[in-house]
Amino acid sequence: MRILICSNGMPAGDTATRVGGLLAGLCRAEITLLGIAEEPKDEVPLREALQASLQSLPAEVVSPRIVVGAGDPIRQILNETSASSYDLVVIGTEQKRNTGLYWRSRKTYEVIKAISPPVLVATGERPQLKRFLVCTGGKKFIAAAVLLTGKLAAAAGASATLLHVMAEPPAMYADLVRREEDLDRLLESNSELGLNLSRQKADLESLGITVEVRIRHGMVLDEVFREARRGDYDLIVAGSSQSRGIVQHFIMGDLTRSILNRAECPVLVARSGPLTHARNIWQSLARLFAAKQHD
Repeated sequence: MRILICSNGMPAGDTATRVGGLLAGLCRAEITLLGIAEEPKDEVPLREALQASLQSLPAEVVSPRIVVGAGDPIRQILNETSASSYDLVVIGTEQKRNTGLYWRSRKTYEVIKAISPPVLVATGERPQLKRFLVCTGGKKFIAAAVLLTGKLAAAAGASATLLHVMAEPPAMYADLVRREEDLDRLLESNSELGLNLSRQKADLESLGITVEVRIRHGMVLDEVFREARRGDYDLIVAGSSQSRGIVQHFIMGDLTRSILNRAECPVLVARSGPLTHARNIWQSLARLFAAKQHD
């Protein structure tokens, strides 16, 4: 596994180095420390700070590479991930506000949307990574995210909880709720949700991970953080999907953004699998033209 850890030498960058180093040590991963200086004059002191931070990395991390550049942070991370292949990118973040759509540095969200590898946003102080909470929509496209989570959890010796939240139905459907919350019954059913959750659970268990599945009803964000507080998780996994347009980027849904806003532990924004029916503007225009030819 190859991990890119991004740091600007500030406290948020130190947190990214600490969390990324912990994960790299558990996975015995090859890491690159990318120093991001916005001004050329800051490159030398930043390199020295990163060199000093190597002393805090686990002994299992062998010969980390240091790269330092100056300029726009998003462009630097995009250039590095385009030039080299990484399995995971770790970034730090600061909370700027507690209202509105974006509570943290705007660059945090822009990095997630711009680069191809999954992004681990290092927040909070977690001395270990032993309990993972996976927010699953119960669909097939989350499979790639579940697989990545499984690899990390297996390396860390962590357990995983698959959490699926449904909207609260009217009282007249209370019996339906009870049946959905009967996990054994749901996982053995032929419903799309049951089949996908069973597959995700089996995939994680095949890696030797202890897995729980939880079904909740209500407001999704409320239920996610109710479970996060109850379970004292060290990592929350949320998803992002690839855009369908001609400009390739990743779409971070409202739920993922809100989790990032409020989380007090690291958040892994995992990529969904490739779109099987993606259509860009040129394909759409071609089909429209072909249809008019037949009119």
